[in-house]
Amino acid sequence: MSANTLDPSLASRASGRELLQLAWPIFVAQIAVMGLSVIDTVMAGRLSANDLAAVALGGSIYASVFVGFMGVLQALTPIAGHHYGAGRYADIGTDVGQALWLALFLSLIGVPLLIFNAPWLALTGTEPAVARIAALYLWAVAVGLPASLAARAYIALNAAVSRPKVTMAINLAALGAKVPLNFAFMYGAGPLPALGGAGCGVATAVLLWGVLAANWLVYRLDPFYARFHPRRRHRRGPIWARQRELLKLGLPSGGTILIEVTSFTFIALLVARLGAVTVAGHQIVANLVAVLFMMPLAYGIAASVQVAQALGAGLPAVARSAARRGWRVAMATALVVCIAVYLLREPIVVAFTRDAQVAVVALSLLAAGVVFHFFDAMQGVAGFILRGYKVALAPMLIHSVALWGLGLAGGYWLAYHPPAGWTYGGAFSFWAAAAAGLVLAGFAMTWLAAYVAHRRVREHAAGHPLA
Repeated sequence: MSANTLDPSLASRASGRELLQLAWPIFVAQIAVMGLSVIDTVMAGRLSANDLAAVALGGSIYASVFVGFMGVLQALTPIAGHHYGAGRYADIGTDVGQALWLALFLSLIGVPLLIFNAPWLALTGTEPAVARIAALYLWAVAVGLPASLAARAYIALNAAVSRPKVTMAINLAALGAKVPLNFAFMYGAGPLPALGGAGCGVATAVLLWGVLAANWLVYRLDPFYARFHPRRRHRRGPIWARQRELLKLGLPSGGTILIEVTSFTFIALLVARLGAVTVAGHQIVANLVAVLFMMPLAYGIAASVQVAQALGAGLPAVARSAARRGWRVAMATALVVCIAVYLLREPIVVAFTRDAQVAVVALSLLAAGVVFHFFDAMQGVAGFILRGYKVALAPMLIHSVALWGLGLAGGYWLAYHPPAGWTYGGAFSFWAAAAAGLVLAGFAMTWLAAYVAHRRVREHAAGHPLA
């Protein structure tokens, strides 16, 4: 297919059925990734409250470092999606290679941030026993960071070319290996020493390198990907024009994700001052909300892929229809999930912990967590749709005001400097403010996505080139 030839099947591919066919393997793949964190939470929680708190803190710090870089690399999905819709297959392979170089550059920044972790842990003010375990955890996952970032290039490619089942299969295999690896490194096996909660980090690093190897093998050996392999002259080093294109979209996209995730993970760091029991209760709800977000995330990525492919093929009306459909389906699903979780809140919490005090804390946060999830789904799906349109700067500005300003700063104010009449606990204060920030972000991002989609259709009708 030439670069100027439109794929006649694109209009039918941007259908509700195609949305579901893309979304369900993405959902399963993301659940598998979240399952790794849930396994760590459950297994560390059965060791001690200190191990659970350390894994929670270490995981939050790792996420704070990783997600921003991951967001930069996710720029490959809309870029490759536009290429795929236009039939520019060689360009896809070239950009995959450039994304791998970018992953290397980002690792040179990220690994030291995890290894030299004393400032992070000092910020939390947590107990020394917890800090020691968390430091070991962070040293371990630092080893796996380069592999994790490099794997994101292949994961972004799989989504862009409508092959999410590849990612799903690899992630499920990693999930299956997580429990035995955790046991080996947490409790010791043969020559391996017992590392306690820090063993979760070592197991994670081993898995990350395995995931990268599996993705590389599929890309090199599966005939489907042969059309994307770059020309030999593009294999030797960075192409700076391509790097600039990735960074132009990737930096604000990464900034948006970094703001979104850190506004959430920093809660764990600030809640650490309230004691291990509060941290553990918060972590249960945080894990639950993170797992619940995997469904709107899957719909968002699927809708983004449909939007990007349709725009690449010169079909902005099809892109707008795909965006609307993805948003509506995601919000209907989120509403059903919120109702179910609230009605089943007690058995859900009991499944996470045997500690009565931890369970009380978790139950006190679940109502705010349900509201949090609904509007998190709203802003998340709208954000992915905007990335499909290659719009990233405005969402970053919205997130900085709504999530860092109203959400995180507001939560700190309510928790540690409460106004007269505010009698709720510190952890609930953070969750309530975070939910309020997501309400603002959800409506703002949804309006922006609708405006951009309408504008692209109008520009196309007027004969203007699409940006």
